[in-house]
Amino acid sequence: MKKLINDPEDVVSEALAGIALAHPEVTVDADLKLIVRGDAPVSGKVGIVSGGGSGHEPLHGGFVGVGMLDAACAGEMFTSPTPDQMLEATKRVDGGAGVLHIVKNYTGDVLNFEMAADLAKADEIEVEAVVIDDDVAVQDSTFTAGRRGVGATVLAEKICGAAAESGATLTEVADRCRQVNDNARSMGIALTSCTVPAAGKPTFALAEDEMELGIGIHGEPGRERRKLGTAAEVAELLVTPVVDDLDLTSGDRVLAFVNGMGGTPLIELYVVYNEVAKLLSGRGIVIERNLVGSYITSLEMAGCSVTLLKLDDELTTLWDAPVNTSGLRWGV
Repeated sequence: MKKLINDPEDVVSEALAGIALAHPEVTVDADLKLIVRGDAPVSGKVGIVSGGGSGHEPLHGGFVGVGMLDAACAGEMFTSPTPDQMLEATKRVDGGAGVLHIVKNYTGDVLNFEMAADLAKADEIEVEAVVIDDDVAVQDSTFTAGRRGVGATVLAEKICGAAAESGATLTEVADRCRQVNDNARSMGIALTSCTVPAAGKPTFALAEDEMELGIGIHGEPGRERRKLGTAAEVAELLVTPVVDDLDLTSGDRVLAFVNGMGGTPLIELYVVYNEVAKLLSGRGIVIERNLVGSYITSLEMAGCSVTLLKLDDELTTLWDAPVNTSGLRWGV
């Protein structure tokens, strides 16, 4: 294992210390492992909280700021945060308009966020929770009952953040989150495994000429293991099931998100995006917005995922709204 770390047990806490120094515009609670918007709580604005295991950066802490999340809870590596973390984050961002929890569909995250929401409601904080389950690869997996929550999480956090900034109510922001989840689907592929520092060895083994189709962001098994393909072949394997599941037809408008898993260089992601664009154009599907880069990763795993979100005018406007976070920034 070659990693730029000190002690494997201290990776998350030391990374949070680095975030605190690099980004003084957010508040980092080292003890509770929280990253909170510096001006939180914003009076009269719906607060938005998300979180999950570390190792997926910039998700979620890199998306704390104006136009996106108000707080993020960092679990240990690939491990859900605790209800206490989630409850404290909820309290710190409650500006009187309620708080939305955006939850990836992993069993630990779902259960712990449910418990935190119940505790918050006992403290008279109105909470809505939306579970993201956009992965079309497998129905159930190692960590999940039902579909996994992956790339659509980034899109939901951005769009809901914009809705909250615009003064939308908690019900309206939650409904927008459900709309994103209902109209987004994702599929990923791995070329290599990743290595969790505490484990010290790869999570799974892939031969030099193999790839895992439908991999999860924690290294969960996918649909199948097959021989390594070209970028065009990989794009076809990822795009087709997403388009079919969304029932996209000619004339539909989409946001196309090509995401790196942590170990794939940007030049290769653009090669994949080029193939995705050609495939969608051939079906008459219009890419109205795009996002290319590594935004929801799996440590140093090589590979990528494709997420498509069916757009309407309102979603497009919310996507275009200003955002100012360490991981995503435009319009400011």
